[in-house]
Amino acid sequence: MAHLLDDFLRRLATERAILVSVRVTRGSVPREAGTWMAVFAQGQVGTIGGGHLEWDALRACREQLKTQPQGGAPWVQDVVLGPALGQCCGGALALDFEPVGADNMSDLRQRLVEVSQPVALFGGGHVGQAIVQALAPLPFAVTWVDSRDEVFPPALAGLAATEHSDPVHAAVNDLPAGAFVLIMSFSHAEDLDIVAACLRRQRARADLPFVGLIGSQTKWASFRSRLQARGFAPAELAQVSCPIGLPGIRGKAPAVIAASVVAQLLQVQSQSESARSG
Repeated sequence: MAHLLDDFLRRLATERAILVSVRVTRGSVPREAGTWMAVFAQGQVGTIGGGHLEWDALRACREQLKTQPQGGAPWVQDVVLGPALGQCCGGALALDFEPVGADNMSDLRQRLVEVSQPVALFGGGHVGQAIVQALAPLPFAVTWVDSRDEVFPPALAGLAATEHSDPVHAAVNDLPAGAFVLIMSFSHAEDLDIVAACLRRQRARADLPFVGLIGSQTKWASFRSRLQARGFAPAELAQVSCPIGLPGIRGKAPAVIAASVVAQLLQVQSQSESARSG
């Protein structure tokens, strides 16, 4: 979501704003702590969840910017989400209101930058392209790898860090620790080598929390047999998810597959965060 921060700072260079941040939450609320929106005299960047909660925050900010063009002092507002607000979530939260301007840009860039989950996507085909587009607005940092020259569409290349690697599986060794891996090259032989490279890295470092392979159960049965012949044990092979995507979604159009795969990555990410916090 780096584009939101870029949009905010671009406007802040010439306009004052009030940064509204969710400080703490309790119970069911529209957005989590750390969520922010920037309110200008005209327009906004970001959202704290919509509804009356956001509407009231916008109104308060614009009134402040109207009466005190320099923004004035920061303030905090405690909000209970109930029938009076027209939002029956039942939770509560505290909002920070912080007047900001061009002199705050450096600090805000450091404070608001979002730590993105690394994703390594092997394959520049139609499904790979759809996944890159689907991941673009989400907190993922994509490294897009293929062995073919000029395979990455210029219109999408800016959404990911593109890398040509020949042999393609050589790129596995340099992936950042904690990366989610998606494997969908143009060649089953390449797919097999990438999976094997991931399993060797898992054996040595155990730092790839998700390895997903596109394909059918039949494809995975063939791969499993070949990987066992290469010396990988059943427990190691169990680390590979194939087919990828959430179960029950049958569509095979690239955009449908991408939606299913991205939802699976979000689910894996949420489970990992819950395990760390628990």
